[in-house]
Amino acid sequence: MSIEVKNISKTFGGFVALDDVSLNVATGELVALLGPSGSGKTTLLRIIAGLEIPDPGSGPILFHEENVAGQRVGERGVGFVFQHYALFRHMTVHENIAFGMRVQRPRTQRPSRDTIRRKVDELIKLVQLDGMARRFPNQLSGGQRQRVALARVLAIEPKVLLLDEPFGALDAKVRKELRRWLRRFHDDIKLTSVFVTHDQEEAMEVADRVVVMNEGQIVQVGTPDEIFHQPQSNFVMSFMGSVNIFRGYVEEGKAYIGPMEFDYPEYRDSERKLAHLFVRPYQLDIETEAGSGNSLKARVSRIHSGGGQVKVDLISQTGEPIYVEISHQCCSMLGLEKGGEVFVVPREMKIFLDDPAEQIPQAPEAELPAPVD
Repeated sequence: MSIEVKNISKTFGGFVALDDVSLNVATGELVALLGPSGSGKTTLLRIIAGLEIPDPGSGPILFHEENVAGQRVGERGVGFVFQHYALFRHMTVHENIAFGMRVQRPRTQRPSRDTIRRKVDELIKLVQLDGMARRFPNQLSGGQRQRVALARVLAIEPKVLLLDEPFGALDAKVRKELRRWLRRFHDDIKLTSVFVTHDQEEAMEVADRVVVMNEGQIVQVGTPDEIFHQPQSNFVMSFMGSVNIFRGYVEEGKAYIGPMEFDYPEYRDSERKLAHLFVRPYQLDIETEAGSGNSLKARVSRIHSGGGQVKVDLISQTGEPIYVEISHQCCSMLGLEKGGEVFVVPREMKIFLDDPAEQIPQAPEAELPAPVD
């Protein structure tokens, strides 16, 4: 079951939640709507479900080329999983899952008791809750309750599955376990699914494609690899994980970032334009001596050695913070110490131009900060 929305807009009073949004979700695909709070991702999900009505003049909402924009929620065949499980506390796991089959269908279309029991048993096994059919919600962990909520939705055999921050109420460890489970689960059932999240790592790990949203618009759509490694704007680059940002300018095929100079053939105009250089922490090397290439002088302010990588906080010669991630072996070989002077070398980077109306600051180079106590 494919999903397609065309030219959807939605306003709440004077606030524009969605501004002419179009999106395609292929049959069997798992797509993540990712963005900061207020970007419009939940509004888009609720419009697909029929829980919100788009503004007049918006385009169709198509489920497998059938326009469902005029249909109510119950007629669309949508399964919706909310952040809060909304399980019936007085019902067992089995009763919660069976609820939809017993209540949400007309009496003439309801399955027999034996059919419901077999279906619930299959779903309990599918969501890996064997042996818990007689338990009540307060006897389950948060991750288990969320799986019950998912099984209850699947019991009504929805055409599409929509999930709104499904793991938002869970702690970090359970979130990681459950999103890996969701990916494996989706590979088994192949149900067209769209889920909302503001967690970049979650979207990258679970989704086939990621839809990045900001201020009511879709700013980029692509595979997790494309979104992370080929960002099309400074917003996407900065939103998708930790990044260092350095200010500079470009002109005549060159980019000038502080004392560094790079080839930038994308802009050969003689008019100088503001630009920012974006570098991930793991794309920076640390050297103890100035080399012949591009580098920034900095001083070590803190070393975080817990975890798989060593995280090094630096203060640049212009007073800006720099964050670098290196291996434990590399850190040991460099002999890094708090207050030590080093040189930072970008290994990979992205350069994005700013608004041409902005003025280029002509500030003198700052002195290297004093050692940090």
